[in-house]
Amino acid sequence: MLRLTGILFTIAAAVGAAILTWPQFFRLEQTFPIAQLVSLRPVVAVGFAVLALIGLLVCLGRRTRGFGAGLAMIGILACAANVGILAFRGLGTSGLPEPTADSVRVMTWNTAGEATDVDAIVTTAIAMDVDIVALPETTDETGKAIAVAMRERGNPMWVHEENYQGWDATYTTLLISPDLGDYAVVESDSSGTKNTSVVPSVVAMPVNGEGPTVVAVHAVAPRQNDMAHWRSDLRWIADQCASANVILAGDFNATIDHMSRLGTHGGTLGRCQDAASTTGNGAVGTWDTAWPALLGAPIDHVMTTDAWRATGSVVVTSLDGSGGDHRPVIVQLEPVG
Repeated sequence: MLRLTGILFTIAAAVGAAILTWPQFFRLEQTFPIAQLVSLRPVVAVGFAVLALIGLLVCLGRRTRGFGAGLAMIGILACAANVGILAFRGLGTSGLPEPTADSVRVMTWNTAGEATDVDAIVTTAIAMDVDIVALPETTDETGKAIAVAMRERGNPMWVHEENYQGWDATYTTLLISPDLGDYAVVESDSSGTKNTSVVPSVVAMPVNGEGPTVVAVHAVAPRQNDMAHWRSDLRWIADQCASANVILAGDFNATIDHMSRLGTHGGTLGRCQDAASTTGNGAVGTWDTAWPALLGAPIDHVMTTDAWRATGSVVVTSLDGSGGDHRPVIVQLEPVG
């Protein structure tokens, strides 16, 4: 009986390891609680390492040697697979290449409302010489204060925003440099809805029709009671990336694991590719700043269609004590063709 129990437990452990390592295969990447666990893939890898250690300790017993060996093998293989996936996506690079005349730099930072100091946002944006700033959970009043401060330091910005008239999380602000032309906020209905469900996103299109559509993204967090809204938000965001020239930036509350069935034309989400993953930072956690970056969840993204090529990215960890719980992400883009 003990032997049968051990075999069944080992099989269950193997199936669980497979699901957590490759939930897309089982179509469970957007299912509670798998979605929450896979977003913390580094922690999952550590958990499998602990399982391997436990299995090796169980091997010390003569009667439990086979059972322990099975657990150890599952733990080692699953840990190695998860670490391999993280390494492939990129464990971190520093610095951006020198900008060219056509470069566009994009920054996204979920500021958690007033938790992040305005001066920290302004200083970072100017130091990184950004052209587009997506600021989920930032009110229009704060956005205007940021734009004024940037103008006074020689970097003017136009301010665009959407809000659901509530607390700070129900606002999203988008700043765009006048160098990119005039932009206007529009309602997008390509998926049959006008915006993300619980917290807003901003869709800005060039007034003269030339240049990229820019979307400041904020999807609702995948809490148990909001899973349907979260899945709907990801589909809506994917629909915004259906045209040829789009830049998405913001808090997606999702890793690229969650997007595996939402890509089209070779894209990760709609026709868009994740810039951090193509420039060596795809596994660096952007949330929560209370955790080491390589143990966090990479849920803040800059994504583009193939009209743009990402040449570098940075996940800023030096501002972890600035008050917010997200790290800023800055990406340099070059137009293609």
